[in-house]
Amino acid sequence: MTESQAANTNPTNTEEGKLVITRTFNAPRELVFKVWTESEHLKHWWGPTGMSLEVIKLDLRPGGMFHYGMRSPDGHEMWGKFVYQEIVAPEKIIFLNSFSDAEGNTISPPFSSEFPLEVMNIVTFAEHEGQTTLTLRGGPHNATAEEHAFYKGMFDSMQQGFGGTFDQLDAYLAKI
Repeated sequence: MTESQAANTNPTNTEEGKLVITRTFNAPRELVFKVWTESEHLKHWWGPTGMSLEVIKLDLRPGGMFHYGMRSPDGHEMWGKFVYQEIVAPEKIIFLNSFSDAEGNTISPPFSSEFPLEVMNIVTFAEHEGQTTLTLRGGPHNATAEEHAFYKGMFDSMQQGFGGTFDQLDAYLAKI
């Protein structure tokens, strides 16, 4: 991560037990929103560093789904999905995020059955002088106390994961 990228990533915050990440990108809000909402763009940057992404389905509307498959360099596969709750172009996207099987059914993540099945994410986009500040707020949805506690215990790992994903987004925005 470059010094400017590090300066543009706020530390993890525990606002109401939620993971909060803020990152500023050197691109207009409409473009940043577009790369969050179109499959031809998402496949180039979404997901953990080193994983390739296949968009299985993208239906951008409340109740619609972004279903994707990821493959590691050694061939390990896993799937995930967003179920969109609200879309206010180009200001906000609210979605439930979960791990899924290849058919799009919600499943427990491969690393722990204690991680919440669903995480509600609110992503906002604010533009200032041609740059876009993106804020992601995520927290367990319909989760037990144990799942909430496990989620909070994952903040450092999730911060690193989203940091890598947002680095990929930053690099992608610089190329298009």
